[in-house]
Amino acid sequence: MNAPLATALARPTLRSRAPGLLLAVAIALLAWWLGRLMPLIGGPVIGILLGIAVRNTVSPNARFTPGIAFAGKQVLQWSIIALGFGLSLTQVAKTGLESLSVTLVTLTVAFLSAWALGRWLGVHDKLKILIGVGTAICGGSAIAAVTPIIKPDEHDTAFAISTIFLFNVVAVLLFPLLGHLLHLSDLGFGLWAGTAINDTSSVVAAGYSFSHAAGDYATIVKLTRATLIIPICLILAFAVAAREKKKGATDFSLRRIFPWFILWFLVASALRTAGLIPAAIQPVLHAAAEFLIIVALTAIGLSANLRKMIASGPRPILLGLGVWAAVSVSSLAVQLLIGQL
Repeated sequence: MNAPLATALARPTLRSRAPGLLLAVAIALLAWWLGRLMPLIGGPVIGILLGIAVRNTVSPNARFTPGIAFAGKQVLQWSIIALGFGLSLTQVAKTGLESLSVTLVTLTVAFLSAWALGRWLGVHDKLKILIGVGTAICGGSAIAAVTPIIKPDEHDTAFAISTIFLFNVVAVLLFPLLGHLLHLSDLGFGLWAGTAINDTSSVVAAGYSFSHAAGDYATIVKLTRATLIIPICLILAFAVAAREKKKGATDFSLRRIFPWFILWFLVASALRTAGLIPAAIQPVLHAAAEFLIIVALTAIGLSANLRKMIASGPRPILLGLGVWAAVSVSSLAVQLLIGQL
């Protein structure tokens, strides 16, 4: 049998992907419904937890693997592109520039603390990157964006997302209380929440729990912060390229590893900014993006080996806690220094 024919036969088809994809969608529908009932937790968290539960109890057999892998990678990338339709670059420009100094400091602190604390705790590089990116930028969405680039093990991705979402839930409950105790202004709390809480839904929940003005400001700051995933993905892609070339890989190409979905994310955002996306369908696109994320994260949960996650011990959670604390403190410190509190 010649090589092209063998490759074609080995390539997964829609029929081979159907069982795993349908399983991920079915669980995601349940997670979406439960997320509507429990918004503080949210559909993505529930999806990955249900996926992990199914994977480690029922343990779907090999015929589900192609579809689960497809949902955890391709659908994941589609969800990132769909998010672009909800992000107007002109809408966030003014607030983005105002918050940029604090955002850049917290971003730097997140990566430095993830590297230093991760090294001290003995956490391996890919998990450090996932937790650092998730804390620095936008939680599960950022982890989802860098996963196709650095290609971590599925249980590492699931562990990182679970760790990040754990602190998201804590932040929603803790931040408004701390904000009132510290007597933060609406804008001060909005900037703190927008730069120090990981996931967009948690930023919105915490911000509006404090005040309407704080919620509006926090949301725009968070959307601006989310755009930083683009340069981070590009930096990681070039770093992976350099490493592969150093290893002498003969089949490596930058075109193959380049995160093209980020380019399409920019196209989607540009269309929204240019007013080419009718207002009537924007809520539909936003809902589709949210559901695709739930499907993708459910698939990641279905790929996660709980035994391996438990074997990783408490160190990744301690890493997530340390990075999150460093980002939260640095955000307040910068605001204090520049007189924005």
